[in-house]
Amino acid sequence: MTYSLGIDGGGTKTDCVILRADGEIIGRGAAGPSNPLRVGYPAAFEALRSAAAMALAEADLVPRQISAAVAGLAGAGRRTAVRRAMVFLTETLPNATNFVTTDLEIALQTAFGEGEGVVLVAGTGSAAFGRNAQGETARAGGFGPWVGDEGSAYDMGRRAVAAVAHTRDHSAPVTILAEMIATELECPSWDDLADRIAQHPDDIFPKIFPVVVAAAEAGDSAAQEILFSAALALAQLVLSAVRRLGFEARAFPLARVGGVFGHSRMLDAMLDSVLRSGAPLAQITHLKISPAVGAARMAQRLTGTLAVSAANGGSSR
Repeated sequence: MTYSLGIDGGGTKTDCVILRADGEIIGRGAAGPSNPLRVGYPAAFEALRSAAAMALAEADLVPRQISAAVAGLAGAGRRTAVRRAMVFLTETLPNATNFVTTDLEIALQTAFGEGEGVVLVAGTGSAAFGRNAQGETARAGGFGPWVGDEGSAYDMGRRAVAAVAHTRDHSAPVTILAEMIATELECPSWDDLADRIAQHPDDIFPKIFPVVVAAAEAGDSAAQEILFSAALALAQLVLSAVRRLGFEARAFPLARVGGVFGHSRMLDAMLDSVLRSGAPLAQITHLKISPAVGAARMAQRLTGTLAVSAANGGSSR
């Protein structure tokens, strides 16, 4: 029996899945963020180790029984990150055929296999990634919070705190975000919030996204403007990839992936509206399969076990 392991590592959480040769999920694990560029390599590898250990325990396996593993990591677009992650995987899963790629690649593979399409990934960060029938790929975004990630949960949280700051300066209308953020984060004062942001912004800004959604639904204009700006920014990422792939005037599948989607009807509707104005034939869906499962299926293909699974009548999706 062969076993394949897949990892989806992002800026907020890490998911791990183990598949049996017939495609059955036999183990799942979860841990904190594993983007090494944001949390550092020690913390990222500890999250990967913890998620894998949880999945192995549920599957009643030991590391040496894993035949192949694929890790899709945010931040793995850099060669240094790939090399260090490969060393980590080889040490952790010594008998496995290992492969490290980006979280965007496994999202695209999960959504469309080797076919064409575009994925819009928005969670702690944001990016669009696509492939056409000729195998050409295009990417937009994914530059991190310092110069990008527009429309991400991090970005919306940062904008919400900025709106509160402008209210405090009497340079913008009063917003209910001030009270809601303080309640959600249990911050007794503005100084306390500012200190926590300065120390750990990744722990603060993404958590404010649900507050923005709730405030927007309550009619707060500042929160609604944040959602509208996010929709525009995310649509621009997709349309940038669409133009380079030659999809503007033809039908193509587009999958939304990540924690930003499915929580705000307002944001989702605004995004779809802007997307359809620039890519009217896009077939928009929400990815329902975990990218970690897609990574595990990629791992199966590394050893040819996916073909065996299909021949035996198992799941090959």
